[in-house]
Amino acid sequence: MFDTLQDRLSAAFRTLRGKTRLTPADIEATTREIRLALLEADVNLGVVKDFIAAVRERASGAEIHQALNAGQQIIKIVNEELITILGGQARPLRFAKTPPTVIMLAGLQGSGKTTLAGKLGRWLRSQGHSPLLVAADLQRPNAVNQLQVVGERAGVHVFAPEPGNGVGDPVQVARDSIAHAQAKLYDVVIVDTAGRLGVDAELMQQAIDIRSAVNPTEVLFVVDAMIGQDAVNTAQAFAQGVGFDGVVLSKLDGDARGGAALSIARVTGRPIMFASNGEGLDDFDAFHPDRMASRILGMGDVLTLIEQAEKTFDAEQSAKAAQKLLQGKGEFGLDDFLQQMQAVRRMGPLSKILGMMPGMGQMKDQINAIDEREIDRLEAIIYSMTPAERANPKILDGSRRARIAAGSGTKVSDVNGLVNRFFEARKMMAGLGQMAGMGMPGARRQPAKQQAKKGKGRHKVSGNPAKRAQGAVTPAPEPTPTASAFGTPAVPSEADLAKAMGEFQLPPDLQKLFNQGS
Repeated sequence: MFDTLQDRLSAAFRTLRGKTRLTPADIEATTREIRLALLEADVNLGVVKDFIAAVRERASGAEIHQALNAGQQIIKIVNEELITILGGQARPLRFAKTPPTVIMLAGLQGSGKTTLAGKLGRWLRSQGHSPLLVAADLQRPNAVNQLQVVGERAGVHVFAPEPGNGVGDPVQVARDSIAHAQAKLYDVVIVDTAGRLGVDAELMQQAIDIRSAVNPTEVLFVVDAMIGQDAVNTAQAFAQGVGFDGVVLSKLDGDARGGAALSIARVTGRPIMFASNGEGLDDFDAFHPDRMASRILGMGDVLTLIEQAEKTFDAEQSAKAAQKLLQGKGEFGLDDFLQQMQAVRRMGPLSKILGMMPGMGQMKDQINAIDEREIDRLEAIIYSMTPAERANPKILDGSRRARIAAGSGTKVSDVNGLVNRFFEARKMMAGLGQMAGMGMPGARRQPAKQQAKKGKGRHKVSGNPAKRAQGAVTPAPEPTPTASAFGTPAVPSEADLAKAMGEFQLPPDLQKLFNQGS
């Protein structure tokens, strides 16, 4: 959604490369490009004016850090101002002191309220809560049936006493759901209300009646992020008529310009609390303004990536696989490779995962060209192998590879490519594991005995200049000091000192000068 905005901002920052300080002309030119980029992204005009004024004031002020160059200074200021217009800090969900916590969803028809109700219920269940979905949209055809299907997929119970399709009183259904939740010990109630094609008096009155009946802890306004400035206008009208506590952005993975996401929090004064960025029930999470600003500026979203990895990967299994790789003993097989590849797939599409990595904004075309079906072909090739072949791919000869290609519906060249890449990756990781002194887990240091052997057989040079001049190679054996009771060398005796002084010889040149002087 923010690809175009990201490209325009990157182009604006690129003009500042190589400059050590910001001049008034640089600030004016850069802010003009940023203003055009935001307007093209369909950001609210008032928000754009305030944003540009804040950036220009800070860039011209005395807060510029001397350690940053011109481009880094502007990026730092733009990043902080983006976080401000997106809401500043993440606003967590409030919970009632006495259960159940009632969450009312409102919004226009087609904004994705029903699907989002299932996503929110699944997210709350993953947080340890026991949510209940309430089918209070009794006007839209099959809305009740849709919520039941979504609730079943999400693993969340649905309260639907009325069939819908114009039959039943939504206010009474919402009121009865509270008593049902208290009786069945549900701690969160999510009320899915009806929408309209536009803001009208009937929609407002029904929302007001439901709000009065259930006294919700949170009223969340669901906004379709793809409809542009109309989403902001609708949110403003609803805030004035009924009121809401937070905004939920749906369809954030669309290809629209995304101006609503950058405008709605600033215009309405309500925080963005959640964002839905996919069709799956797991494509839903709390909204973090700082992470969204980082994505817009092409700096990735490492924290979200780490959180998704923690949810997806088995820590013990990954640690064992990493230990096999770093030991370099050939124990890491294609079974381990397949398990790690499947764990990455559970995190989401590869294009989405790579897009969260810093610096990947410059490779959007390559990332978008990734064919997810290639992973399916790799899985088919590995599944066509026997357990022994997966554990030790070195036994794959020509006949075995031909059989695997036939069984997986691929070519022998595809099998060869997978095996060769696997060996190269395993060799590289084993080499990293053998690097010493890098602080890497599993790194193997050279044994002390081997280090001592390296010193044997070397040509030793005497420290006595006279013996070096005489071509002496073998130095006089050093007396071994007697160890003290604490394991440290003892002080040499007077006899040892006298013997050492007697054996001491001056260099020939110095000795000759000394003899002439005497």
